[in-house]
Amino acid sequence: MKLDSAPLGIAHTQTQPELTEITDYPLQPVIQDTAKKQDSALVVFGTTFITIFLAEIGDKTQLSTLLMSAESHAPWVVFIGSATALITTSLLGVLLGGWIASKLSPKTVEKSAGVMLLLISVMLFWDVFISR
Repeated sequence: MKLDSAPLGIAHTQTQPELTEITDYPLQPVIQDTAKKQDSALVVFGTTFITIFLAEIGDKTQLSTLLMSAESHAPWVVFIGSATALITTSLLGVLLGGWIASKLSPKTVEKSAGVMLLLISVMLFWDVFISR
């Protein structure tokens, strides 16, 4: 018996789908409704950590924390205060983001965020050129 053949008694048929040409309708894109694979909690955590970590390096908050720590000579108190503040602002962002996601579609949120970032960029450029 060949290993690549079907066992006796089982009909082995392959059917090819027929291609038919439809000329009565205009061409329309085919949209497949495939469920997007949910990211694991570890992937979401890692992506969030790296994004926030890189965004926070060298920003005004870190420099302020550095100066407060040097001034107060109590680095652990400054660390606890700044960590609590960052956790609180992150909690507000997550809660607000969850509420917005329940009210608006992801596409609308994405477009709105893009418009807001573009507006902020234009305002920053305007401020730089006006202050010369």
